[in-house]
Amino acid sequence: MVIGVPREIKNNENRVALTPAGVAELRKAGHTVYIQVNAGEGSGFSDEEYIGAGAIMLPTIEEIYGIAEMIIKVKEPIAQEYSLIKENQLLFTYFHFASSEPLTHAMIERGAVCLAYETVEKNDRSLPLLVPMSEVAGRMAIQEGAKYLEKPTKGRGILLGGVPGVKPAKVLVLGGGIVGAQAARMAAGLGAHVTLMDVSLPRLRYLADVMPENVDTMMSNEYNIREEVKHADLIVGAVLIPGAKAPHLVTRDMLKLMRPGTVLVDVAVDQGGCIETCRPTTHEDPTYIIDDVVHYCVANMPGAVPYTSTVALTNATLPYVMQLANKGWQQACRDNAELKLGLNVVDGKVVYKGVADAWNLPLVAVEDVLQQEVLN
Repeated sequence: MVIGVPREIKNNENRVALTPAGVAELRKAGHTVYIQVNAGEGSGFSDEEYIGAGAIMLPTIEEIYGIAEMIIKVKEPIAQEYSLIKENQLLFTYFHFASSEPLTHAMIERGAVCLAYETVEKNDRSLPLLVPMSEVAGRMAIQEGAKYLEKPTKGRGILLGGVPGVKPAKVLVLGGGIVGAQAARMAAGLGAHVTLMDVSLPRLRYLADVMPENVDTMMSNEYNIREEVKHADLIVGAVLIPGAKAPHLVTRDMLKLMRPGTVLVDVAVDQGGCIETCRPTTHEDPTYIIDDVVHYCVANMPGAVPYTSTVALTNATLPYVMQLANKGWQQACRDNAELKLGLNVVDGKVVYKGVADAWNLPLVAVEDVLQQEVLN
């Protein structure tokens, strides 16, 4: 298969979808890999390293899209890429369709095959291609939150871990999944007092067993959230519903309950955000203030640590890329139920329920689409 890796052009997105090691593995299996010049520069991988691994370098993004059967990316295509996408071209990347109606309609109109990292799902309901970036984002949420608690950035002026004689900050984490668990562990490691909320009692029992002593678990509901936000210094939104919009757990009126300088970090921003006043920001301009509450809502947080993120992402995606390249997307999705769940939009049809529900679009059964591909 002919595989193309364009340079990411989203604001301050320094990750790349494939490392030189990944290129070498694909080449060993007989596939052709085209990499856009300087695509790996932000992650610390030179063009020479890619060439040494067997990649062919192309200077422009137009050439990459023009030649590739499968495009591997990190972030969803942005508007200037839409016209480059060909009918029946396979795109394997994070899409988060439920948070962007224009992107959804653009991919439907282009007739592309959109296989989303975030909805590839194992039998145990885990999301193997979200896990590495969730681990990075969960840890970064605390790192960034601690920074924006400082007074020069309009925070409360609190050191997360405190010092002898001074109480540590109070951190509230909403969601006990990968992001929430990593955030809680990171905050606890820095000495903060952490409250970790989730709606699943079995999950809370597990977290209570494995978390440090300065992490308390609590059932997530509106009453408890309203009470906890009054005292929290840093609030991390870490809620995910695979392929669908995140629910608003922190509502607009709750901001009035918070103390001035409280910091909100919404890791779910690329799924619409679980904080109602959240709107996507960038690494260039990461925060804004509403009711004296600092909002940090960067939609590609792991892009700030691109070397770590790129290597972690390729470790997770490469086995699936190999299956798609070796078998073609149709056969690979028939053989692997995890990959089949990654299909969101195929040949102008929405085949993932969360996306169809988000924008009130007709849903076509993915099995019907795969059967049609056989007939074609």
